[in-house]
Amino acid sequence: MTGFRSLCALALLALVLGPCAAMAGPVFPPGSRVGLEPPPGMVLSKRFAGFEDVEHKAAILVLDLPAAAYVEAEQSLFAKPQTDVKGLVRRAFPFNEGIALLATGTAQENDKHLHKWFFLATTVAGPVQNLTAFITVEVPESARNVYTDAVIEKLLKSVAFRKPPVDEQLARLPFALNDLAGFHVRQVAMPASVVLSDKAEGVPFSQAFVIVTVAPGGPANAADRARFAQDLINSGPVRDLAITSGETMRVKGMPGNEVRGTGKNIENEPVQIVQWLRFGSGGFMRIVAVSPKEEWDAMFPRFRALRDGIENK
Repeated sequence: MTGFRSLCALALLALVLGPCAAMAGPVFPPGSRVGLEPPPGMVLSKRFAGFEDVEHKAAILVLDLPAAAYVEAEQSLFAKPQTDVKGLVRRAFPFNEGIALLATGTAQENDKHLHKWFFLATTVAGPVQNLTAFITVEVPESARNVYTDAVIEKLLKSVAFRKPPVDEQLARLPFALNDLAGFHVRQVAMPASVVLSDKAEGVPFSQAFVIVTVAPGGPANAADRARFAQDLINSGPVRDLAITSGETMRVKGMPGNEVRGTGKNIENEPVQIVQWLRFGSGGFMRIVAVSPKEEWDAMFPRFRALRDGIENK
């Protein structure tokens, strides 16, 4: 009877713990497409994209990069001799989403002996595209009994990808899009850029689109802003640009500039473009809107509505 009761108790415990076990899975830093199952003691960092164990001074840095960054990272880490990391060992490493490159070694930083793991992977096909995952794990010698090789490899094998978490990414931008004016968010590039297009599908830059970016710097002298604006619009994003007008104006009550022009898009079709700059203390906001020529009259009021709905946080 005692054995039967024990089996019943175990069965009940399994029912209670089953949903909890099912809920276990990768944790993603806010806005990141790259996540993993952190080991006990590691929590999401409030200082950087990744996880940290403050008590043991261990950290996991998670970088979500475009696919184009993969080659440069691979050459830098896996093809060149390393001076900062000693005893670097490189190998292929199977993980949750495929095969990664893994390098391990040690480093001396601020009188601390650190063990380091460098994980590099990219997506080839599937629902998550244009992604390079670069993860660095740092563990001081004093915490090696907690973060053993087995623990680190287990967390790296759990690395997983997800589609862009647009709402999380938008929340991290230094500005808010209060009126999308019918446009769809297509890409958020941290720390301060977003691409929107008229349609949710298709190539963004072959239809009407808007790019909003915040950057530091800009001319301190108001007299230099017109030339600054023309230099920016000449850098893209259309081909065969011909500027048709430019003027100083207020944008959302702040000093600004507007430049308009004509050109061609990536499919060599005629387009019209407008660029608005909004200057602030120590930086500026750039809003570039492009439309097929035949759609310009319908798109321009929407461009202005989106522009006027942007608020600094």
